[in-house]
Amino acid sequence: MTENKKYETLQEFWPFYLREHSNKMNRIFHFIGTTCALVFILSAIFYLNAWYLLGALFSGYFFAWIGHFFLEKNRPATFTYPFKSFVSDWRMYFCTITGQLGKELQKAGVK
Repeated sequence: MTENKKYETLQEFWPFYLREHSNKMNRIFHFIGTTCALVFILSAIFYLNAWYLLGALFSGYFFAWIGHFFLEKNRPATFTYPFKSFVSDWRMYFCTITGQLGKELQKAGVK
């Protein structure tokens, strides 16, 4: 689903972001990618090696884009809203691990 609306704030972008992630397997791919990215970020800190940050970027986007192109069959919002999408990826991740994602999806109209 593509919308032509311009999102100015994260608050108004969030429901759009969730609707762009209505496929459960896409959300699972995002979760895997974000978990891998988190491991790479922690490794960069632990080993004091910034090269791990490339692994974080690659793994995060690799899994997310597979989810969008092959499962959700939509264009990742990252291409239009890079900052808002990045923040929303992490928000969705934390909503998932805290058990709040179902409530957020319901508020956004995702079944």
